[in-house]
Amino acid sequence: MKKLLSMFSLVALVGMSAMASSGISYAEDLPEAAEAAMEMVADETTEAVEVMAEEVVPTVDKGDTTWMMVATLLVILMTVPGLALFYGGLVRSKNMLSVLMQVLVVFSLISVAWAVYGYSLAFGSGEGLIVGDLGKVFLSGVTMDSLAATFTDGVMIPEMIFIAFQSTFAGITCALIVGSFAERMKFSAVLLFSLIWFTFSYIPIAHMVWGTGGYLLDKGALDFAGGTVVHINAAMAGLVGAYMVGKRIGYGKEAFTPHSLTMTMVGASLLWVGWFGFNAGSNLEATGGATLAFINTLLATAAAVLAWTMGETFTRGKASMLGAASGAVAGLVAITPACGSVGPIGAIIIGLAGGFLCLWGVTGLKKMLGADDSLDVFGVHGVGGIVGALLTGVFTDSSLGGIGMDTSIAEQVMIQGEGVLITMAWSGIVAYIAYKIVDMVIGLRVSEEEEREGLDTSVHGERAYSY
Repeated sequence: MKKLLSMFSLVALVGMSAMASSGISYAEDLPEAAEAAMEMVADETTEAVEVMAEEVVPTVDKGDTTWMMVATLLVILMTVPGLALFYGGLVRSKNMLSVLMQVLVVFSLISVAWAVYGYSLAFGSGEGLIVGDLGKVFLSGVTMDSLAATFTDGVMIPEMIFIAFQSTFAGITCALIVGSFAERMKFSAVLLFSLIWFTFSYIPIAHMVWGTGGYLLDKGALDFAGGTVVHINAAMAGLVGAYMVGKRIGYGKEAFTPHSLTMTMVGASLLWVGWFGFNAGSNLEATGGATLAFINTLLATAAAVLAWTMGETFTRGKASMLGAASGAVAGLVAITPACGSVGPIGAIIIGLAGGFLCLWGVTGLKKMLGADDSLDVFGVHGVGGIVGALLTGVFTDSSLGGIGMDTSIAEQVMIQGEGVLITMAWSGIVAYIAYKIVDMVIGLRVSEEEEREGLDTSVHGERAYSY
């Protein structure tokens, strides 16, 4: 208001001065006076606009908030019951409940740890290269009115829903690892390992990739929804665990047949549905960016199902239900880092590549590694995550239908490769140390008698089925 009054005063003063000047022709001087006045008014107006721009109040859209609550629910659906049923159907019936328990309790444990200190270290006010700070430990300073940034300047979402959304990512990442040592690890050991690994691997990788000041974020690494943070990170921890816990009794001599492919199919379907929240929710807004991630999640997964089915037909002569379900998960994993930046056709190509290569991951590569990765966590999440992360650097390019990037394809693939290697090395080292600590404190593995009996009864004292 003061600036407007000053502008009007200036105009009036110039006008009166011009009319009161008796020695000068009014007709000759008026244009010059008017021009000077307009220039001064323009300067004042520009300054006022700049001040107003600096004072723009962040906006919170009800649609964005609603979408983020729905997306968070979808990611929970992915884990319980989605991942739990997918894994549960793949083990023998005597271990069904043990897998359900491990997934459910690990997810719950990590959700609480995320609120206590995980969020602060990963996304708090600190801007370190590897972790943030403890400024928001125990969610200090977080209220219903506090806000979190989105990808659009001036558009925010309530910080509480951002915390909840990110907690589901942390929870499912740790739960994924369960599949590598299923049917033989102590329940207490699973929980202690999950907490240590979450603290020293998940949090630093999440900050480096997504947190302000994070090393990989500043390097320009692209990971829209967690190819490195979630899948490669978990896969490496699982592979190390498969080696350190050891093979199941009878592995390579007995057939470890999935006890319920029906459960596995239901679980895979819930994973696919929930993954729309995982990927499209990572846009943080209900905008066109979310719709791009949504359609890419649909098309890449469908392409991977077809690729795995064709691959099995060519190599085994038959296409299996287990293969189709595994192909769906492979496609979901592969498109995760790329879903918000590649075009739909690029997503289909990534899905096809993920389907074929993950099939090789659970057959040829698994034999080469020689580990009893019970439910093929590395073969699907590791291989799929690596494929997706590298191809993100290719198909994000605008010439290939992506949203475009500031580097060449070759440069971006190199950056993506650095992110993959750092994640694999970091997670592998932390996992090794964590397993060693757990083994020294409480031991990793159940007794041979308990393993033969089955973890449902020997560890939890109940059975999944009464018939």
